[in-house]
Amino acid sequence: MSKYIFVTGGVCSGLGKGVASGSIASLLESRGYAVRMIKIDPYLNVDAGTMNPFQHGEVYVTDDGAETDLDLGNYSRFTTGPLGRDNSVTTGQIYQAVITKEREGRFLGKTVQVIPHITDEIKARIFKVGEQPGVDVTMVEVGGTVGDIESIPFLEAARQFIHDIGRQNVLFVHLTLVPIVYMGEPKTKPTQHSVRELLEIGIQPDVLLVRCRNPLEDELRRKISLFTNVDREAVLSAHDVRTTIYEIPIVYAEQKLDEIIVRRLGLPPKGPARDGWRAFVDRFAAAKRTAKVAIVGKYTDLHDSYISIFEALLHGAVANDARVELVKVEGEDLEEATDLAKVFAGCDGMLVPGGFGSRGIEGMVRAVRFARESKLPFFGICLGMQIMVIEYARSVLGLAEANSTEFAPDAKDPVISLLEEQVDVKNYGGTMRLGRGDSHLASGTRIAAAYGRRLVSERHRHRYEVSNRYRKRLEEAGLVVSGVTADESLVEAVEWPDHPWGVGVQFHPEFTSRPIAAGPLFAAFIEACLARKR
Repeated sequence: MSKYIFVTGGVCSGLGKGVASGSIASLLESRGYAVRMIKIDPYLNVDAGTMNPFQHGEVYVTDDGAETDLDLGNYSRFTTGPLGRDNSVTTGQIYQAVITKEREGRFLGKTVQVIPHITDEIKARIFKVGEQPGVDVTMVEVGGTVGDIESIPFLEAARQFIHDIGRQNVLFVHLTLVPIVYMGEPKTKPTQHSVRELLEIGIQPDVLLVRCRNPLEDELRRKISLFTNVDREAVLSAHDVRTTIYEIPIVYAEQKLDEIIVRRLGLPPKGPARDGWRAFVDRFAAAKRTAKVAIVGKYTDLHDSYISIFEALLHGAVANDARVELVKVEGEDLEEATDLAKVFAGCDGMLVPGGFGSRGIEGMVRAVRFARESKLPFFGICLGMQIMVIEYARSVLGLAEANSTEFAPDAKDPVISLLEEQVDVKNYGGTMRLGRGDSHLASGTRIAAAYGRRLVSERHRHRYEVSNRYRKRLEEAGLVVSGVTADESLVEAVEWPDHPWGVGVQFHPEFTSRPIAAGPLFAAFIEACLARKR
């Protein structure tokens, strides 16, 4: 039977439960255990697909087309277990399922209540993942902060696991904060209150991960242990790391967190722990070169909006024994900028990521033209590729009014248009082209050279595509169509001719990049940036 670990957070949001959960899972995987992860989001949205990136960060897409919280991206970068629709649970999904059952009469006339019907649905979703063959540990991250009214049904369901499968099979990890107040004094009272909130629900945490600026002093550890009834060995310092977030598993391993979990859950021995992170961290720390990359986007004010792209750039940099410096530029700010050479001075490359809506598009078009004409290495992803096509159609093909029907529904030359199957779509949640799909790459292209093969499978999330009405004319004007779908009906990748590295893709390669297996396109892009720097 699978063991279950519930990860909760207290004091405030944004402490890094996703990274902490992924780090714990990676330590257990390094000992040979099969780990599956679940993220619970207590919002009423069915999924994250329709949420503004400024509110909730990026939408992470899985192979099976689920639009999920960005923490599943953290899980994918720290662990190797499969992630899909079942690994993301929201309040909206739970209530939708229960109400559907009620309408179908499946409760036989009973009064439908939060307990037991909502909590039973929550537990059923968790057991569905945990009862998969071969799973040793199921980790469940409960989103939000303990004390939030939205989280109460999920915490109650977690408490019920103690009675359903026995206390010896359940472990609770609580992430809290020790803030620094006036005169630099750390305070433990917020942690004490947060644990008290959990105790009122009926959950005694087994492990405390205490977020703090510097390593937690022994005296503070002793004090927290005394007031929270958590063993002193299980009060661990989750202090800021000096290099990269991929150092966090090492920090926990040094405090024997994996040993504590294995012992308390009574997991059978699976062999000695393997240190899979130190080589990556050491390589990152030893890097002497830096590639400076401009990110021209729509949501650059919030780092989490493009978190998978930023991490994939880091992976690509380390693969080249380098670091990456990000220069975030809002596309909207470039619409009136007079000197783009000044804006991008010192940059070794430019990347335009995905996005929706017309805001900032004309600024992006200007930036893309600058990159093409100045021979600046360029990488366009989803919207970024579409901007490449629009700019090329305007500047090279001579179609001054070329545009996307997303931004100009009555465009004279709609070189980017709505997918045929999207024309009659009215409900926007989960209705895009989503999930993994195959792309066939043209030989002799930069994208084929980066992947080292002609057939690749990456994840998609979009409604608009390059219009086939203009495809031949664009190719005749020199634009290289370097990737297409299996039936050759849709353009998947384009490249600029006579350019050191100008590649655009309709899919999202950032979702499959890993620290120790950098996405091939990100590694090749950073290599081109470093070559320009030389």
